[in-house]
Amino acid sequence: MHEYTSTARVWGLSCPGFPEEVSRARRWTRDILRGSPFAEDAELIVSELSANAILHTASGLESGSFHLAVAVSAQVVAVSVTDDGGTSTAPKAEHQDQDAEHGRGLGMVSAIAHRVVIHDSDGGHTVTAELFTDVRRGGHPC
Repeated sequence: MHEYTSTARVWGLSCPGFPEEVSRARRWTRDILRGSPFAEDAELIVSELSANAILHTASGLESGSFHLAVAVSAQVVAVSVTDDGGTSTAPKAEHQDQDAEHGRGLGMVSAIAHRVVIHDSDGGHTVTAELFTDVRRGGHPC
């Protein structure tokens, strides 16, 4: 394969904004990444991002939903969760006290992933966590 081309596979799942859907999203991610060295990290990331969407956005309202995408290539595993919006501020990683009960999820995702990107998306937000297969010092892909 040419060094500037890649073949990526992408999967998508839409879930109603019920708390029990977080475990469904986790299982779905685990099934897709079975055998990957990133399966456990991606599963944890999906759990945190899905729970955040339900707890902090309109995704958790009666008719709310969240949308999950997993993209896999030779260079990266990318996990994205898109929420239904309903908040005036974008998600952000906050540095909370170690004993805090809330507010540490996105910080934990940032610690696990090599890169986290947050985009506005049709009234909501998409949080994408990337796990690079080949990483140099400083977390940057080779």
